[in-house]
Amino acid sequence: MTGARQVAYDTLRAVHESDAYANLLLPTAIERAGLSEADAALATELTYGTLRRRGTYDAVIGIAADRAPSSIDPGILDALRLGVHQLLATRVASHAAVNESVTLARRAGGRGAAGFANAVLRRVSRDTPGEWSDRVVRTARSDDEAIALATSHPVWVIRAFRRALAAEGRADELDALLTADNVAPRVTMAALTGLAEPGPEARRTPFSPLGFRLGGGAPEAAVTDSGGRVRVQDEGSQLAALALTRSRPVQEGERWLDLCAGPGGKTAILAAEALSAGARLDANEVSPARAGLVRRSIAGVPLEVEVTERDGRDLTAERPGTYDRILVDAPCTGLGALRRRPEARWRKAPGDVPELTALQSALLTGSIEALAPGGVVAYVTCSPHLAETAGVVAEVRRRFGDAIEELDARDVVRRLAVSEPDLAEQTDGSGRAQLWPHRHNTDAMSITLLRRRA
Repeated sequence: MTGARQVAYDTLRAVHESDAYANLLLPTAIERAGLSEADAALATELTYGTLRRRGTYDAVIGIAADRAPSSIDPGILDALRLGVHQLLATRVASHAAVNESVTLARRAGGRGAAGFANAVLRRVSRDTPGEWSDRVVRTARSDDEAIALATSHPVWVIRAFRRALAAEGRADELDALLTADNVAPRVTMAALTGLAEPGPEARRTPFSPLGFRLGGGAPEAAVTDSGGRVRVQDEGSQLAALALTRSRPVQEGERWLDLCAGPGGKTAILAAEALSAGARLDANEVSPARAGLVRRSIAGVPLEVEVTERDGRDLTAERPGTYDRILVDAPCTGLGALRRRPEARWRKAPGDVPELTALQSALLTGSIEALAPGGVVAYVTCSPHLAETAGVVAEVRRRFGDAIEELDARDVVRRLAVSEPDLAEQTDGSGRAQLWPHRHNTDAMSITLLRRRA
């Protein structure tokens, strides 16, 4: 048993048993295991590849085992998923993929489990990936289910994506989006305003003025060497924070709030921008653990930031008319970050959306009430789901009427960009900026800017 496979298996078990996030757990697991660079890369590929294609692999396992995956012991099922990924999507030798996955199954369930895993994986190994893909798709009961099995996305997510793209007149881009979701994203860095610059070998990213990609070396080393002033951050997240700070000129002494700050990546950008412009920044995160991540994230910025651990609805209710700018990076389904957090597609269901939109609406409403006259709120979700984006904003705009106005977030993002992004207009006539993995190589970040009238 190689360390890479054990690390990948343990991470899968934590994700499925404890709702852990692979992107937070895996780097620590690799470090503790002392994996070489090559083995660390293998563990990463095995973990993320298996999580991304879980839906397809479960269908393969169901056919090969002649039983529903839900009836298989979870520990053995994860060993089978890991084995199927190696057999169908990597260059790992078949005998190694089967033997080591069987060893994992034996550890999880004994000799009987090992024999079962051996039989299933040897059945999978007899046919090509293309043959398995055709076989799986033939089991579909509808066109959308066929797409779901082929691309490893739940049917409800596919339908939500189709509606969101149709709102831009781009429904024909669905296949490209689903394909992009299953490709590992390139690592993007951010150099905090006024505190760091990309190195001479770095290559600038096309949209964010802070963004770059390393010309070589490990991202972790660059972050450590900079004292946190250079960081790993998706370009869409950078643009979401900058859309707030640069939507209009900053007046010295302004007071800002990052309402849902965890884990702190956008907070760090806000802090650096506030430091540069002479503004003050407060941050709030209801989860104590995530609040700790916020404090760690902003440690490299020499600005005093109060980090509170409150329910954002309570905090804004106590501070009416206080802030000049508020970032509401609201809790959401996370469907826009499936490249980086592939397990998110399996964690949410359509029934979760109403509860989330109610929370999002309350947070946005409270934030508008906490704005000073003329203040701006950026409502951001890492999801393109129309209920979480256009629906929430439309409801809040009806509630406030002429007391608020929407700014053109697309225009703000275009002014920020080094190269102009293809930001489609929304059919509802809003100024919302929607980024996409397949079109912008970013998370599917939605950005809306609302201003409280004087």
